[in-house]
Amino acid sequence: MRLGSGTFAAACIVIEVLGVAIFLRGFFPAPVRSFSRTEHQAEPPAPEPSAGASSNWTKLPPPVFSKVVIVLIDALRDDFVFGSKGVKFMPYTTYLVEKGASHSFVAEAKPPTVTMPRIKALMTGTLPGFVDVVRNLNSPVLLEDNLIEQARAAGRRMIFYGDETWVKLFPKHFVEYDATTSFFVSDYTEVDNNVTRHLEKVLKREDWDVLVLHYLGLDHIGHLSGPNSPLIGHKLSEMDGILMKIHMALLSKERAAPLPTLLVLCGDHGMSERGSHGASSTEEVSTPLVLVSSAFERKPGDIRRPKHVQQTDLAATLAIGLGIPIPKNSVGRFLFPVVERKPIREQLRFLHLNTVQLSKLLQENVPLYEKDPGFEQFKVSEKLHGNWVRLYLEENNSEVLVNLGTKVLRQYLDALQILSLSLSRQVAHYDVYSMAVGAALVLEVLTLLLLSVPKALGPAAELDVPLSSPLFSLLFYLTLLILSAVHVVVCTSTESSCYFCSVSWLVAGGAMLLMSALLCAIMSALTKTRDSTKYGGKCASSSQSLAPSSSQCSELDLLILLGTVGHVLSLGASSFIEEEHQTWYFLVSTLCLALCQEIYKNYVLGSGGDPQCSLHLEPGPKGTALVLQGGAEDRRTCEAASAFEQLGSMERRMVLASPWAVLCCCRLLRSLNQTGVQWAHRPDLGHWLTSSDHKAVLSVLAAFSLLTIFLLVQRRCSPMSKVALALGLLGVYCYRAAIGNVMSPWQRGNKDISKGIIEARFVYIFVLGILFTGTRDLLRSQVAAACSRARTMGLWEIYSGLVLLAALLLRPHNLPVLVCSLLVQTLMAEFIWKPLSHDAAEVTVMHYWFGQAFFYFQGNSNNIATVDISAGFVGLEQYMKVPAAFLTAFATYIGPVLWASHLVNYLSTEATSPAALRHACFCYALICSVPVSAYIILVTSLRYHLFIWSVFSPKLLYEGVHLLVTAAICVFFTAMDQTRRVKS
Repeated sequence: MRLGSGTFAAACIVIEVLGVAIFLRGFFPAPVRSFSRTEHQAEPPAPEPSAGASSNWTKLPPPVFSKVVIVLIDALRDDFVFGSKGVKFMPYTTYLVEKGASHSFVAEAKPPTVTMPRIKALMTGTLPGFVDVVRNLNSPVLLEDNLIEQARAAGRRMIFYGDETWVKLFPKHFVEYDATTSFFVSDYTEVDNNVTRHLEKVLKREDWDVLVLHYLGLDHIGHLSGPNSPLIGHKLSEMDGILMKIHMALLSKERAAPLPTLLVLCGDHGMSERGSHGASSTEEVSTPLVLVSSAFERKPGDIRRPKHVQQTDLAATLAIGLGIPIPKNSVGRFLFPVVERKPIREQLRFLHLNTVQLSKLLQENVPLYEKDPGFEQFKVSEKLHGNWVRLYLEENNSEVLVNLGTKVLRQYLDALQILSLSLSRQVAHYDVYSMAVGAALVLEVLTLLLLSVPKALGPAAELDVPLSSPLFSLLFYLTLLILSAVHVVVCTSTESSCYFCSVSWLVAGGAMLLMSALLCAIMSALTKTRDSTKYGGKCASSSQSLAPSSSQCSELDLLILLGTVGHVLSLGASSFIEEEHQTWYFLVSTLCLALCQEIYKNYVLGSGGDPQCSLHLEPGPKGTALVLQGGAEDRRTCEAASAFEQLGSMERRMVLASPWAVLCCCRLLRSLNQTGVQWAHRPDLGHWLTSSDHKAVLSVLAAFSLLTIFLLVQRRCSPMSKVALALGLLGVYCYRAAIGNVMSPWQRGNKDISKGIIEARFVYIFVLGILFTGTRDLLRSQVAAACSRARTMGLWEIYSGLVLLAALLLRPHNLPVLVCSLLVQTLMAEFIWKPLSHDAAEVTVMHYWFGQAFFYFQGNSNNIATVDISAGFVGLEQYMKVPAAFLTAFATYIGPVLWASHLVNYLSTEATSPAALRHACFCYALICSVPVSAYIILVTSLRYHLFIWSVFSPKLLYEGVHLLVTAAICVFFTAMDQTRRVKS
């Protein structure tokens, strides 16, 4: 069966997406867990140790607090409470921290710093993985042992108000709840008022033991305008008043209660300097944890500075405070200052329960647990504790008892620290089998693509794909038999669960069939390559004397090859991944200089009459003809020089100036958004524009950018699409004015600021209208009587619709990025690619490089925190999963998508070869597959690297999503190629 190289590449990239998905499922594993017990089964607590005496304490200690109120403020950074903003905007909380009955901590949240994984960490004491970033969009029911389940089992009555993520994780645990959606980031007022409106009544009631309040407004303000917005101060003041109200109500309840109450102030994660979160910067992982209770009364002059703890420590602390078992999978240690005023025997009992729980978890997850320093310390502590209990039961109140108790206390605290650290380092068990299956599929696809290069990039751009021969091949059945045997052995002998073993045999069998077929296709391609080399040698050698070799690489081809290899090699270093934008900035700048050198060489040849471009007579089948002498590269150079000489003087100047203009655009964009890690904190032009002092400048810049976008895009649109584009861009400015980003004549102060729902939907109507018009023209072009202009116009109008959507989703200060992208595309198409006669493969690689560079120009990085999730809620009144996910993905990958769309337009209009689109699709798939395949090998070999979760894992997620976007692009390429073939 003969397939076009574009269709073949699209099929390969879809298979590669499947392989990457399986690999990701194995790479992002489950945390350490207790396997020997059912998750929520009641288990008797460990008895108090005793040496030769029978202890009378075999039950859980009684609760320390009668009522607990947890106030979780989303995206609350530690400096919002302990820094200057806390002093200014949260005076009551500052008083409690500095002089009140409280203990303050800076709780470190491990990445990924998004809401759902952090709630799991707070309530289970475990360390969620990066796969929870995806689950964060649709939180499943939490099945592992957790604080909420233990409290319900113990008869505690719990009430919840706030983020609906809690209700999804704990659907039947609260006796009363009122949940609000957490993803509608445009709302930062009603989302908090919906929580606060319940406080007046619930604080007066006595029918609850635990009250959980999750406020989202601060997080939403961060996503919209960053941590330096004036709205942050107003929101902090609002939260301070709520905390004072709750604290006063709890103090009044303590008068009639036998036990004190506890107020917990915490954040699930912090907030980066851009207002987002998800990564591992100090601002994102540092959260305040303030415990307020009358049991923590301090003496005059008692200064308590915030200590650094882990966020996972809260689960064990609240379990001790409520008198319930510590969650079985918790890796945290309870905060000892909470019970430091309790009698020594109770303190030792609490410490013993925590160390027993951690030691059991260590035994079930570490094979050589007996040699672990924490376990050895625990055994010593437990033995000393038994001796102390024996002396205590003998009513020995001597100084020996006091000294021994102090020693046991220190031993337990040291054991807790070492055990918690050992378990945290374990983090998870990799699903190696699933990783191997996914990696095998990806590498097989890459090998097949590389072997298919000569045929795929040939004049016909077609490949012979033997679909029937593998089914009758001995190699196919032998490979399938071996893979099936390996699958059975792994799934029946492994101790830990593998994802690939849990799927149905139909799915697993399909994957093994696919792997066997790909291996047979690779062997077939290798055989054909060997045969063509063996039997084509004489022909090749004889043809060299008749015609110059066409395999000579140009300087540009060499740059493309070295740049691709260099980028792949750079992925092996964590610093290069953090600063990958610098690699792409260097590559596109070097590309511009190479193009400049090529242009000036053609200018010299065209004006000076270089002798290597001389003509000579050569006999042919139809007589003699004038041909250019020299090799293939010289021939192309001479053709370009001849085309350059035919240009007018103005066009020639534009060709000479274009590379420098592109370089200037790239340099200006580098100053707009500081990205990466090392210099992300430095002020940039984007920060300057988004400050409230420069709103007028931003407004003028946004208006000018939208006008320029119209002038650059409208030139090839139909009259109706031009009107729709103009009105759509006007709607974009109205939307930004409605939400307060830019100024407008009809807006008077902040009172007129709205959510911009109507304005955004107004723009969506024109986006859909332009896309519909373009699709209609493409369908018309398939009719034999239709002119080819309909297809060209249809493609351009689809491109115009995507540009309008990008203008709506980009923040105002990023509109110059879109303008420069359109300008660079225009300059490259009109004054570089056409005059220099670059082929489809070279043009495709250049489009890919510029698409990657503009991905970083708009402020993106390999850091999850740079994803602008607010773009997913433009024009939405409530959270809708599919539209929000699509808009967020498109806003993130605007650069690659627009450059790929422009590539289709350029090749459909300007390319002379009928196989140009197939060549482009194949090259695009190949150049994206190479870094993905190499990176999978790298992260597999570096999976125990120190920065695997903070640096390498987020990049792996980006690569996976980028591959999915590439698959969609390749399918679009193939569809356009089929349309063109039908038309022809």
